[in-house]
Amino acid sequence: MTPLDILVAAINGTPAPRIPVFCNLLDQGARELGMPQQQYYSRGEHVAEGQLRMNRRFGHDNVWSLFYVGKEAEFFGCEKILYAEDGSPNVGDFVIKTWEDIAKLQVPDDITTHPAWAETAKCLNILREEVGSSRPICAYLTASTSLPALLMGMDKWMELLMSGPADLRDHLLAKCAEFYQKEVAAYRAAGANVLVYSSPFGTVYFVGRNRFDSLAMPWMKRDLAPGGVGNIVYYCGMAPFNAVIPDVMNELNIAIHYVSPLDNLAEAKSIINARLLQHDGKGLTCGVIDDIKLIHWTREETRAEVKRICEIGKPGGHFLFGTGVMPMAIPEASIHDMLEAAFEFGTLP
Repeated sequence: MTPLDILVAAINGTPAPRIPVFCNLLDQGARELGMPQQQYYSRGEHVAEGQLRMNRRFGHDNVWSLFYVGKEAEFFGCEKILYAEDGSPNVGDFVIKTWEDIAKLQVPDDITTHPAWAETAKCLNILREEVGSSRPICAYLTASTSLPALLMGMDKWMELLMSGPADLRDHLLAKCAEFYQKEVAAYRAAGANVLVYSSPFGTVYFVGRNRFDSLAMPWMKRDLAPGGVGNIVYYCGMAPFNAVIPDVMNELNIAIHYVSPLDNLAEAKSIINARLLQHDGKGLTCGVIDDIKLIHWTREETRAEVKRICEIGKPGGHFLFGTGVMPMAIPEASIHDMLEAAFEFGTLP
């Protein structure tokens, strides 16, 4: 079975030799190619080659079309990205500096003709040709309620979200939802087959139950309605979200959840598996290691944690082992230790 076959089997609950094993190695591609980040991320060919080399080196199942999260702001006119060789690139100049700028914000009519899409399209084309029939190709898409943080900064977005004019807030969110809908359609058409829906506000951890119900959930529904939830993975950064999994499954019909390492994995697995029959028996709990700790963990500590995650997740099937942000500071030996353990302890009878 190919890694893509194994992922599909895990979602469907059908037999496979092992669980899927995902590892999110992004900025490591620049180091692999011996390039500074600015040069590496300037070409889709570089990013694709970095992903393919990472995959060959470590043997995990997935590849990424993601350059950096702040790239979405470039579709709205952001021209400055900050690069740091020991961390991920980020927005260096916000396009919304005052609330008056919201009215001027333009969503591209067709993002596939926008200059910011060109290199992503090249990357996806290479990945699709090289591994599209055999491996999961992941794309990262920011929910409408989180995208404003990339456009105006988290402090200004929180001010508008919590205490600003509701009509102005909703005007911005409507533009962000329109962008998401166009973006997810473009990624699907270009060959991405795992669509990570990043919704940090899609949890009561940040906004509380009232705002989750009255704000986050309605806007998530608006994001997802046109294109549906096929191959959508629910992801809230590393924020815990067990408390909203029933709502997400029942109201959004999303059955694949990338669970925070801060959450109780056994609880998440129980919630998700109990509701699989409402989703044609298809769904997935993704158990995520707290990979920041890999910077300092010994081989024995790493293996023990991977074993713990797999032993919780494997019973009943519908399980994937994954990583979070995978900082550049993680030693290569620790990555090998983690993945070796994941394949070993992820073996299925």
